[in-house]
Amino acid sequence: MILSNLSDAELLQTLRKGRQGALGVLYDRYGALVYRLGARVLGNLEEAEDLTQEIFSSLVHKAYNPERGSLRAYLTVLTRSRAIDRLRKVRSQQDMLRRLQHISANHTPAKDMDDSYLSHRVITALQQLPDTHRQVLEMAYYSGMSQSEISEHLELPLGTVKSRARSGLIQLKRLLEDLREQP
Repeated sequence: MILSNLSDAELLQTLRKGRQGALGVLYDRYGALVYRLGARVLGNLEEAEDLTQEIFSSLVHKAYNPERGSLRAYLTVLTRSRAIDRLRKVRSQQDMLRRLQHISANHTPAKDMDDSYLSHRVITALQQLPDTHRQVLEMAYYSGMSQSEISEHLELPLGTVKSRARSGLIQLKRLLEDLREQP
């Protein structure tokens, strides 16, 4: 069976049956579309590459229904939605950073004791994280390295660095949850 002769729906069925070559054919058909749209919405080629990989990886598990429209339309909507979600996440992180900068700009000497306590709590919480997660977070926050730089430095895939950072931050949030309840 020549995969390139199959329809999109047939290729997806073939892919879900474990034949990985079908993913390559789908990528050849729609990879440029997904990448260009991702780059246009995100404005970042590296992020567009990550998004393209995410979109095509999800095809194995997503329930695309050919009766509801073409695969091209489905991929376009999925790519646009995921790209917008990424932009919202970045904006949210930037807003949090601005708030933290505002708080630190309003620092007074009377807060030294509180700051020392908070610093101690954060360091203690960091020490409770798995080494792999702590290393990524320390490189990002203390060394100011981007996730791409960390990926190169540690010789790890970018996706691995991103998942370790996210997992580490989730664990830190849980460990420091009681601090959020204080005035």
